[in-house]
Amino acid sequence: VVRGLEYYTGPVFECVLLIETKDEDGRPVRFGSVGGGGRYDDLVARFTGQQVPATGFSIGVSRLYSALKLAGLAEEGASLAPVVVLVMEKERQGDYWRMVQDLRKAGICAEMYVGTAGMKAQMKYADKRGAPLVVIQGGDEKAKGEVQIKDLRLGAALASGIASHEEYASQRLAQVSVPEAELVAAVKKALGR
Repeated sequence: VVRGLEYYTGPVFECVLLIETKDEDGRPVRFGSVGGGGRYDDLVARFTGQQVPATGFSIGVSRLYSALKLAGLAEEGASLAPVVVLVMEKERQGDYWRMVQDLRKAGICAEMYVGTAGMKAQMKYADKRGAPLVVIQGGDEKAKGEVQIKDLRLGAALASGIASHEEYASQRLAQVSVPEAELVAAVKKALGR
């Protein structure tokens, strides 16, 4: 096994899923790696200056869930897709993280976008993650004490029946503004909880 990160200082390991299953068309599916990690004694020192021996492991949860679902080992209807909080202003990441924490405390799967990409790329990321909703709060919304909640599922359904982008944008049926204090309740409502 060769892992491409230079901070490993000792053994590395990988978890490969050997479940034999088929896709919707009956073709065999191999999932391969669903996790990996290794020893990295110098990584903590890079950030804190303190030597701390460590070993870590990460799991590709979405990939593992897909495999378990195809193998009939995951509960049907369960969703691991998170509500994604977009990062509109890098210096406000703490605010966005608090939104994620509030959603998680209410039992809602949520994550904050991690990266430096613009809104278009963040929306593409949320779509790839299968996010049902995104939470948006730029400077204008913050000044008003509001957040925007965009329902990606509803947006996709509505877009199929609308002829032009201008018509879709003018209706904004899949995007609502709510007071920031009502974020959790509004997300629950949009998720049908």
